[in-house]
Amino acid sequence: MATIKKESFGKLSDGREVELYTLCNTKGTEVKVTTYGARLVAWSAFGKDHERTDIVLGYADGASYEKDDTSMGGLVGRHANRIAGGKVTIDGKTYQLDLNTGSHNQNHIHGGFQGFHQKLWTAEETDQGVKFTYHAADGEGGYPGNMTVHVLYSLSNDNELSIRYEAVSDADTVCNLTNHAYFNLNGFASGPVLNQKIQIFADKYTWADAESLPDGRILDVAGTPMDLRQPTRIGEHIDDDFDELVMGKGYDHNWVIRDEKPVVEMKPADPSCPIDYVGGGLKKAAYAESDQSGFTLTCYTTQPGVQFYTGNFLNGGLPGKDGVEFQRRTGFCLETQYFPNAFANPNFPQPILKKGDTWKAQTVYVLGQKD
Repeated sequence: MATIKKESFGKLSDGREVELYTLCNTKGTEVKVTTYGARLVAWSAFGKDHERTDIVLGYADGASYEKDDTSMGGLVGRHANRIAGGKVTIDGKTYQLDLNTGSHNQNHIHGGFQGFHQKLWTAEETDQGVKFTYHAADGEGGYPGNMTVHVLYSLSNDNELSIRYEAVSDADTVCNLTNHAYFNLNGFASGPVLNQKIQIFADKYTWADAESLPDGRILDVAGTPMDLRQPTRIGEHIDDDFDELVMGKGYDHNWVIRDEKPVVEMKPADPSCPIDYVGGGLKKAAYAESDQSGFTLTCYTTQPGVQFYTGNFLNGGLPGKDGVEFQRRTGFCLETQYFPNAFANPNFPQPILKKGDTWKAQTVYVLGQKD
């Protein structure tokens, strides 16, 4: 298994201690995660020039993450992405969630004013990695039910970063968890990602309005700038005069992942560093690459959708690692998820966790090198 190192990551404004865990495999690849928001802080590996490159945008301590308003690297929940009017109906009862996004703060996003990425989690080392736990109280953010969430970060010797989710609740509730890491395959300090390439394994996407809310339409990507079925330079069409891109100020949309198994069977070559995979199989969601660094990133998931977001609203102002301020489009996200605004669109998969059931999901990011 990967070796694990624990250290202090500073204190929050209320004096609580924050911890940082570093997982390191036999290739020298390192993944850093913190108890504040169960966030992915760093992911560094040796590139083609044998220099270490950190491909995840992030901050230097817990206090900086506390000030962050971009969900940087965060474990987002109870519901990732947006819900129109913040209203959900479960078992005939309507719940009003926090209204914390939209042009007039009329919608809900990422769990509310104090989502999971803004909570201090507990952590324990296991034989597979670092397991984070958070207990969400009934009514927190407006959600029903006391819910316990476990998130396991694992790093294999094949540079597979696995994020496994499990959740249980004592009442029917909402559950749609994701990770909000911003990636830059040239390194977190290297500037815009527009020359890096993206490929999304999806033939359809969900239309979204100026508030990033789908209305139920599932559209073909063919013949549009949303067609990313082949590796495409991120900046190739990002500013096209296309309604969805204009309203989103770039890519910030949900793609419907093809319902098929991965092309490559995911079995770590080194059995001394195993990763358990959630039953039902992982689908290939996305692939990214950089000609400059030579790094590739492949995303697999059990979830039905992926939000490809190009950091259109990053605007600096808060120094990150090495004092870098993250400006517009200097990172991209691959947020695996249920489709946004599903409660208003019954034709979408519904993110409901039934009392007594265990919700399970997994996303695996694989860091590689171009041939």
